[in-house]
Amino acid sequence: MNAYTSPLPGLPHWDWGRCGVMGIVNVTPDSFSDGGLWLDPDKAVAHGVELAAQGADIVDVGGESTRPGAVRVTQDEELRRVLPVVRGLAGAGVRVSVDTMRAAVAEAAVAAGAAVINDVSGGRSDPGMIAVAAATGVPFVVMHWRGQSTVMDDLARYDDVVGEVIDEVERQMEAVVAGGVDPSQLIVDPGLGFAKSREDDWALLARLDAWSRLGRPVLVAASRKRFLGTLLADPATGEVRPARARDAATAAVSALAAAQGAWAVRVHEVPATADAVRVEAALRGAKGGAG
Repeated sequence: MNAYTSPLPGLPHWDWGRCGVMGIVNVTPDSFSDGGLWLDPDKAVAHGVELAAQGADIVDVGGESTRPGAVRVTQDEELRRVLPVVRGLAGAGVRVSVDTMRAAVAEAAVAAGAAVINDVSGGRSDPGMIAVAAATGVPFVVMHWRGQSTVMDDLARYDDVVGEVIDEVERQMEAVVAGGVDPSQLIVDPGLGFAKSREDDWALLARLDAWSRLGRPVLVAASRKRFLGTLLADPATGEVRPARARDAATAAVSALAAAQGAWAVRVHEVPATADAVRVEAALRGAKGGAG
């Protein structure tokens, strides 16, 4: 049975019978592909509602860029950006995830209606995050992370990237559970692009099946990332494909991740990926569920 066909325990309505789609709303001026587009709260809420209408099962709202080299914003600024959008989307009936490394932001966002905490540090950046995840009881994403955006590219050193990344996530899962989080809350994420080379990203995507040993749903966030831009570089000039021109490749990765059992994929442009995961599910069904 593929990982995504098993709903999160206690949340059977999260089982979509296919790989889920998490749409992205970046409420930031400096995110790598859409910085500044959704800074206005009303525009951000309207965009999130649109993503849900296009097929997003969850909408992930973030107020701090985690692109390589990004400088952190203050907690007050992150709260100012995120909370009106979370509140507006939740009020519109959209299932919301909050993308934050700060415990105070996660706690306030859940109080405002967020149903998932998506912490790219997996609880390592803010010592208070694990307690918030335990107290709220909402699904908590433990992503592979080795350091903040300003230093993460220097930390991409592995002998066996697949084995080491899974081992590190497993150790962080143990720390999170030791801090009071129920194991049934956990979702894992390989952290593509975070302390990873292009080759590392491809190696992790090629072995998503290896994550089954952790027994938890896997979230894959490949949308518009650097390894796709490099792959799609202009053959004549070597110019890397711009971020907003990587959506077809993102949809392809989404289908391939779904075929390996990903629970959900996180994307900027929803319609193509929503179609891709449905195609994968139909093909799997035609094969009698094998795979």
